[in-house]
Amino acid sequence: MLEAGDEAEALEQLHEMGCTDGLPVVVPTPERVDRMVLASGLEADLVLGEMGPGMGVATVEKVATAAVMAGCLPDYMPLVVAAVRGVIDPAFDLTEMQATTHCTAPLVIVNGPARQTCGPVASGFGALGPGHRANATIGRALRLTMINIGGARPGSSDMALLGHPGKFTYCLAEDEEHSPFPPLHVARGFTPDDSVVTVIGAEAPHSVLYSGNADDPDDAEKLLQMLAVGLANMATNNAVLTGGSAVVVLNPEHAEIFAHANMNRETVAKRLWELTHLSVADLERYAAAFAGIRGDAETYPAFPSPEHILILMAGGSGLYSMVMPSWCAGKHKNSAVSVKVESDQFCEIPGLAAVTESPSTEQ
Repeated sequence: MLEAGDEAEALEQLHEMGCTDGLPVVVPTPERVDRMVLASGLEADLVLGEMGPGMGVATVEKVATAAVMAGCLPDYMPLVVAAVRGVIDPAFDLTEMQATTHCTAPLVIVNGPARQTCGPVASGFGALGPGHRANATIGRALRLTMINIGGARPGSSDMALLGHPGKFTYCLAEDEEHSPFPPLHVARGFTPDDSVVTVIGAEAPHSVLYSGNADDPDDAEKLLQMLAVGLANMATNNAVLTGGSAVVVLNPEHAEIFAHANMNRETVAKRLWELTHLSVADLERYAAAFAGIRGDAETYPAFPSPEHILILMAGGSGLYSMVMPSWCAGKHKNSAVSVKVESDQFCEIPGLAAVTESPSTEQ
């Protein structure tokens, strides 16, 4: 337990100890942390797992501390816990991902009723940008657990050469109400009524520009070709290392192009998988050190199967969709992990005005 004379002094102490992400945080006083634990409906000392590379033990109380620091409302706590459970899953390769020189960061995708009941988590205009408290603080809380429980700090244990802004926060919901496809979590084996958080290590969003033309019989195919270029061009790990997963976030206009062509999520993913079969000659030209493993083949797949391309709809309608290539390394090749949100024990907490704190601040 740390002590400080006031909040300003406490904040500076946290910065000096390397416990922040570089931005100001909410000071995690015992009262604030206790309220966040209470909202989770879980015991404070419940162990969720270990977080690499420091192999710190992630208890509910420690995760609640990160949620307080990030500025979360208590309502968000079930989503934060689910995201932590996701990255702790061995299939996520958290230790390796935290230590890689690649710029990967956990993208948090929220599906199901918890988008509203534990949010709202934005899925429309600017969902990955500023102005959405739930998105910003849920993703940030996950990062703070990775720093303070997982022990990842730039240049010593977090070896990303440059990183990207998603390492501050990287969270959005799927726009299920307007999507022509069933929700992503249903495609991943859950029921529509389940609330699910999916986490995947991803690069920053790569913009894909396409102007649709409903009178063009090749409209959908042209859009697919543009998305494929973004997903697996020769500058991506997906093209060179292969074996991993990636994310496609369609805006409503682009999703409608596929619906107009009678294409569902599965047929879109299958065609993207086909279009991301790449030339070994190009690989030899641009990344010769990685070409030897291809043998005598003329082409090779960037993704093991169509199921490794995650497709969802979000954002405002217009010219731009987004793709997120991934790292493709680690024992499990940077797998996506989906976790059901356990909100049955969630406890609604009165407003912050009900809390009184002594002038001295403990953290």
